[in-house]
Amino acid sequence: MRRFASLMALAIAGPALAQAYGYPALAIAGPALAQTHGHSPPANAGPALAQTHSQPIPAPAGGQAPPAAPVPPAPEGIETVQAPLLGPTGAPIGQIHIRGSANATVVRITVNPGTLRPGWHGAHFHAVGDCSDHGQFQASKGHVNNLVKKHGLLHPEGPDEGDLPNIFAAADGSVNAEVSSLAIRMLGPNGLRDADGSALVIHANEDDHFNQPIGNAGGRVACAVVR
Repeated sequence: MRRFASLMALAIAGPALAQAYGYPALAIAGPALAQTHGHSPPANAGPALAQTHSQPIPAPAGGQAPPAAPVPPAPEGIETVQAPLLGPTGAPIGQIHIRGSANATVVRITVNPGTLRPGWHGAHFHAVGDCSDHGQFQASKGHVNNLVKKHGLLHPEGPDEGDLPNIFAAADGSVNAEVSSLAIRMLGPNGLRDADGSALVIHANEDDHFNQPIGNAGGRVACAVVR
């Protein structure tokens, strides 16, 4: 322990003293060793040491930023779809990200500020993956309803497979929401990704989850194709 303390004193005192006492290796390594053990390098450590401790990490060849880490694959048995959410003019106003398994379907919806009226809005899965008639979105047809049930999460003869909880637009018109359904699946002959696909449609008003045919949710103001 005393020998180590002596070596440390020599490291801090500087290369000249270490050389004088017969420790040439310590004369070279002294400043770096002092830094390693929590001591600031001495003033006479020289520009080489300063450069060692301040030199930036070189950029990759060509000046390109390092590649982003790859997105991990979905767990086995989970299907995913991501699609743009189109507004009345056909321009994207947000996006949807759907994850589905044999048990449930989960939908994450994001809408940019300034695009929806603040407040609650109905959201449903419609039977056809077609949002080409911008501003109307009638090409998506009615709700996914292969079992021919009544509309509404609260209806005693419902819900149909397209029914979802309402989403809420903040004061600036933005939405960050996640809703789920146990009634619809991603795959299979009646799934969201069947032969003609499906669409997620957002309505102008909230869905009351009871009245027919769409719970007084009003017009269709946004649409995303699911295929």
